[in-house]
Amino acid sequence: MIRRHFHDLPVEARQAIADKAGLVRAARTADGGLNSGIAAFLDTDHGPVFVKGIPTDHPQAPAQRREAAISPYLPRACPRLYWHIETAGWDLLGYEVLQGRHADYSPGSPDLPLVAAALAELQETTAPTDVPIKDAEQRWAAYAPPGTAAFFSGDTLLHTDLAPHNVLVDDRAHIIDWAWPTRGAAWIDPAILILQLLEAGHTPVEADAFARRFPSWRTAPAEATKAFAAANAAAWQEIARAHAAPWKAAIASHANAFHAHLHSSPGTR
Repeated sequence: MIRRHFHDLPVEARQAIADKAGLVRAARTADGGLNSGIAAFLDTDHGPVFVKGIPTDHPQAPAQRREAAISPYLPRACPRLYWHIETAGWDLLGYEVLQGRHADYSPGSPDLPLVAAALAELQETTAPTDVPIKDAEQRWAAYAPPGTAAFFSGDTLLHTDLAPHNVLVDDRAHIIDWAWPTRGAAWIDPAILILQLLEAGHTPVEADAFARRFPSWRTAPAEATKAFAAANAAAWQEIARAHAAPWKAAIASHANAFHAHLHSSPGTR
């Protein structure tokens, strides 16, 4: 998606933001990120605010609206959403500014206990019933071994995209960018985190051991985690084939490796 700067927004959109946030004194376009048409840190009369936005007719606009809808239910590990407005052809979200950096998932990183604490907080969050989000059973049904998708059901709110760029760290870790909230078994988020740990240099044994910090993963039935590992590997293979990118191929490879790891240790994790 083409990244625009704050001052590229229509006058009506900039005025709507000012009506919410106060007079904008300065604007800095955020580095990184590919899923927002605008992502900017604003210095306003009411204090700093982070604005992300997308054209209302863009295919990813529904995902941003879903992100706004889920925000009131998120734990403190997630940034606060101040406002959500649609105007002048733009869907815009205004968030509190977190003075953090992207998490370091590498082995031995001091960020890892903070990431674990943030995810443990999220693990206690029940998915709302009045926000239209997918069930894990539905989301991975097409990829799961026959008769196993029911293992994925549950009532926990899942993030499902725990890449380091979706976790900011200051004195704690904050989980950001809720484009893919899902309702399902609590152990699914630790399973997804494992692939990111592998990408950061952990071995399958080390990543599995880290996930065992979470009671949900530690107590999950082996047949359920193996079924999900198979489904996730199949999903990532499809993603990597459809959109050639080195990072997608790498995650697909890690998904296959972890699937093989689980199946090489029958009855254990």
